[in-house]
Amino acid sequence: MDLFVQTLVNGLLQSGLYALVASGLALAVGVVGIVNFAHGEYLMIGAFLAWAGSAFLGVDPLLSLPVIAVAVFAIGALTYRVSIRHVLLAPELNQMLLTFGLGILLQNLALMLLGGNTRTVSTPYQASSLQLGDLSVGGPKALAFGLAALLLAALYGVLYRTTLGRQMRAVAQNRRGAQLIGINVDRVYLIAFGVSCGLAAVAGVLVSVLLFASPTVGLVFALKAFAIIVMAGLGNLTGVLWASVLLGVSEALVQTYVPGGGGWSDAVFFLMIFGTLVLRSFRGAK
Repeated sequence: MDLFVQTLVNGLLQSGLYALVASGLALAVGVVGIVNFAHGEYLMIGAFLAWAGSAFLGVDPLLSLPVIAVAVFAIGALTYRVSIRHVLLAPELNQMLLTFGLGILLQNLALMLLGGNTRTVSTPYQASSLQLGDLSVGGPKALAFGLAALLLAALYGVLYRTTLGRQMRAVAQNRRGAQLIGINVDRVYLIAFGVSCGLAAVAGVLVSVLLFASPTVGLVFALKAFAIIVMAGLGNLTGVLWASVLLGVSEALVQTYVPGGGGWSDAVFFLMIFGTLVLRSFRGAK
C-alpha cells in the first residue's frame, strides 16, 4: 500500500509540469487558433537560459525564472508579429508547416551554437527531500509542482477574472464577433501567443533543475502536451488539468508495476490518444 501511495504522489507531482507545458499549448490552440509544433523549442530556450544564468552568472534558476519568462514572452510576441500572424487565415497545412519549420530552425540553431551535449544545473536543494510519514517527496519535484500550480492558478485567474481574459475567451469563441464589439484581436493574439511561449519557458526552467538542458529536451514534453490537449479537447484549459493528472499517474503506475516499465511508459500517451479518438468517433457516430 505504501508503494502504491508513493507512486500516486510521484505521478501527481509530475502532472504539474505536464499541465504547465500543455496549458501554454492549449492557449495557443484555443485562443490564437494555431497548432504550434515549435512549442517544445520554447521550453528548450527556457532550459538553456536557466543553465546559462547558473553557469556564467551564478544565478539560481528559480531566481532567474521571472526574467526568463518575460524574455521568452518577448521572443514569442516577436515570433507572432514576424511570422504567425501572416498565416492565421491561411490553410491549416500552411500553419503547421510554418511552426514545424520554426521548431526545426530553433532546434538546429541550438545544436550549432551549444552542441548536442546535455547541460546540467547544480543547486543546493537538488538532492533535498521531504519526509511525510512513510512517503518521501523530492524537494525539487515538490517545488516544481508548487510553482506550476501557482502559475496555473494565476493563468485561470487572468482568464476568468480580468478584462484581458474575457477578451481572450471572446476571441476564442468568435473572432469576427469580437472585432465587431471593438476588441483588438491582433493584440489579444500577440499576448496569448507570448504567454503560451512564456509558460513553456517556465516549464523549461523547472526541467533544467529536475533533469537537464539539451537541444532536444523540449520534444518529449511537447509530444506529451499534444497528447494531453487531444485528451482534454483542443483549447480546453480545464480539461488539461485532469488529462495531465491522468497521464502523470498512469506513467508512474506503469514505471512501478510493469516489468521494463521505463520503456512502456513512453507508449502510454499514444495509447491514451488512440483511446480518446476511438471514444469520440463512437460518440460522433451516435
